[in-house]
Amino acid sequence: MSLEKLVEQLKQQEKGYPPVESWDPVYCGEMDLIIKANGDWYYGGTIFKRMSLVKLLASVLKKETNEYFLVTPVEKIKIQVEKHPLIITQWRWLDEQRTTMQLTTNVDDEFILDAEHPVSLEADGGLSVIVRRNLTAVIHRNVYYQWVELAKETEVNGKTAMTFNSTDQCINLGFITE
Repeated sequence: MSLEKLVEQLKQQEKGYPPVESWDPVYCGEMDLIIKANGDWYYGGTIFKRMSLVKLLASVLKKETNEYFLVTPVEKIKIQVEKHPLIITQWRWLDEQRTTMQLTTNVDDEFILDAEHPVSLEADGGLSVIVRRNLTAVIHRNVYYQWVELAKETEVNGKTAMTFNSTDQCINLGFITE
């Protein structure tokens, strides 16, 4: 399938996020599309320059086990993702008490950091968060350093960790080694 044909099908969809989790289309093979670890999208070795196209394709991105697919109601195409398909690029407090944090991805997904969107410490020391469905985003380095500034030292399982709270969730940024 060509990228142009896929884009044309997607433009016919309604606004918002399509219900890709309920679609079980026919597998059509692989596409030479890769989402790099830094969030850049490439097709045939060429970077996407139109953010509107990236957002459109990200709206129909689906993860099954450890593989990623672009799906429409009738077709399913495997793509490559180096690490995580999305990146958290911004955050802000939604209230003066600083109890509810909103996160924004590189494709303008916005959501509340809460129990439905948990932050995970990764084996390499990085952080990721579930954005929508089972799609994850890595926490951009700038956001991480901003969070470190607001975090407090807290005892977690007998170890000292840097943490902060959002919607009664304790967000662990990592353990302090002594």
